[in-house]
Amino acid sequence: MKIGTDITVVSRIEKSIEKFGDKFLNRFLNQDEKEIAKKVETIAGFWAGKEAVAKALGCGIGKELSFHDIIIYKDKKNAPHFKLTPKAQKSHKIIDSSLSIAHDGGFAIAVVVLTNNFIS
Repeated sequence: MKIGTDITVVSRIEKSIEKFGDKFLNRFLNQDEKEIAKKVETIAGFWAGKEAVAKALGCGIGKELSFHDIIIYKDKKNAPHFKLTPKAQKSHKIIDSSLSIAHDGGFAIAVVVLTNNFIS
């Protein structure tokens, strides 16, 4: 079992959106994610969620795993979940996972718990 967490200042995300617009959003969100993340707090939560996933996988965001390799979606009850792209799944075999995202007081936080078979 692995755990990853991340906290993000919402105003930092908001300033990046104001300055760079879609260029910034496209850096880490796919089209479906942009459609469900309308508020800046949700966008900041998605940033934190993807960072938390990468930390739980033990690699961070970089050469091995990009923001676009992690896809966040919501279920019928609006609870967040994530999946990996097929390319990322080859390196990170996840058996089970849970993603929790919250925002309050100008911060967004995410926690990921996963069980996986690590490939050396």
